[in-house]
Amino acid sequence: MKSRALFVLFALSASIAVGQTNSAAPASPAASRFPASKWSPTDGTVVLNNFKFGTGETLPALRLHYLTLGKPHRNASGQVDNAVLLLHGTGGDAHSLLNPVFSNVLFVPGGVLDTTKYFIILPDDIGHGQSSKPSDGLHAHFPAYDYDDMVRSQHMMLDEMKIDHLRLILGTSMGCMQSFVWGETYPGFMDALAPFACLPVEIAGRNRMMRYMAIEAIKQDPAWMEGEYKTEPVQGLRDANEMLLIMGSSPLQMQKQAPTRDAAEAYVDKALARTVAATDANDLIFYANASRNYDPSPNLEKITTPVLWINSADDFINPPELGIAETEVKRLPHARFILLPISDATRGHGTHTVAAVWKDYLAEFMQSTEPPH
Repeated sequence: MKSRALFVLFALSASIAVGQTNSAAPASPAASRFPASKWSPTDGTVVLNNFKFGTGETLPALRLHYLTLGKPHRNASGQVDNAVLLLHGTGGDAHSLLNPVFSNVLFVPGGVLDTTKYFIILPDDIGHGQSSKPSDGLHAHFPAYDYDDMVRSQHMMLDEMKIDHLRLILGTSMGCMQSFVWGETYPGFMDALAPFACLPVEIAGRNRMMRYMAIEAIKQDPAWMEGEYKTEPVQGLRDANEMLLIMGSSPLQMQKQAPTRDAAEAYVDKALARTVAATDANDLIFYANASRNYDPSPNLEKITTPVLWINSADDFINPPELGIAETEVKRLPHARFILLPISDATRGHGTHTVAAVWKDYLAEFMQSTEPPH
């Protein structure tokens, strides 16, 4: 069963109603899980043989699916100079950032990421979408991947695609954290980094508590059967999704959308019915736990690539009162941190997908990081 819950809750938030082949294929089943898109991307798949994970586990064939828009361009030196890698949030996939509130603002002619100018790459991360994941058959025996594995596999995927340089990496939520990993692991591979909605420190405190509670809610359900369930452990999934609903919430928008007791309860019932039905328990456990050893903080000074880092003040997952961003940004040699104030336009953690709120900052950043010709 396709995974969707954490995309809704992490990536857009509850307030906003991814051998090689390239072909113009019909939209995948995953596309129907997200708001309708006017874009017609090209599908591609890379298979990485004998991929070794950080745990030492090996997968004989790691399948990575991706979508693309536009065409790659090479400069006078033969290097690709217009590729943009867009990284989705936990539980999302390549279709996540085709959401109209993102794509219809950025990809249009004259937009910041105009597809007639840029080659847009939208991958399904390990454990997500049409890429290899626990629900394909290995269940709880799937390799325990982490963000380092995801970033390394993305780099290998680009190598198979003959993409030797990136104009920009823009990552949202989980993709935001992966952007920091990219900056440390492959310095010089990209001209610019745009991490939106995360912090470059270990996942701890309330953030880890919430993830841990969601994972344990499933594991404590007797129907989980150590991951070998015949039918989904519905009670565990419901409990997990209740936690994730709050993580992705935006208080101002929820109050506006559910101003009465009856409306609030109906909102919860509808949201949980949708997410529980569309979530595989093993997939959720693995992608919620992939951040367990994430911590780029010891090496932030090594990220010399220009960075545009944007969070929003109503982000429950990355609350501004921690003061972490203001401290850590000083360690990045060429970085700007922007904290978006709460407004009718922000959507909590999901503000990272509402491009109208921050597109002007991105446009300025792209202009300032334009390589000399």
